[in-house]
Amino acid sequence: MAINKLHNTGKIGICSDHAGVEYKARLISYLLGKGYEVVNFGTDSTDSMDYPDVAHPLAEAVEKGEVDAGIALCGTGNGMAMTLNHHPGIRAGLAWNTAIGHLVKEHNNANVLVMPARFISYRMAVSIVREWLTTDFAGGRHQRRIEKIPLPR
Repeated sequence: MAINKLHNTGKIGICSDHAGVEYKARLISYLLGKGYEVVNFGTDSTDSMDYPDVAHPLAEAVEKGEVDAGIALCGTGNGMAMTLNHHPGIRAGLAWNTAIGHLVKEHNNANVLVMPARFISYRMAVSIVREWLTTDFAGGRHQRRIEKIPLPR
């Protein structure tokens, strides 16, 4: 099932490293309250861990259609985005405000939203998620550009 922004339905995968675990837990509650089904790919601890250990399973679930979209958080967001974007079916977009959250969906059709937990407030994280979930992909010239993104080796 695809994300239906009008009815708040769909299955969203979510993951974080230790830096984003608190926001992730709160975002899970937020999304469940809005009617989304949520699959938690971890971590669930503030103990130091390696972000690829949770990013790869999230990316694989998006690629296989087991979830409709994904959300990932780490300290800067960069490690998660780099790891996720090594998967050919993933377009992970890093957003730190609502305007970027809007554009990664509208222009890049990001199927995974990545946020820098150490550099944004939880309130901003919710605003970015809401914007990303309710924005449509513009298509047109943006589709042509997406088609030119080379597949990772």
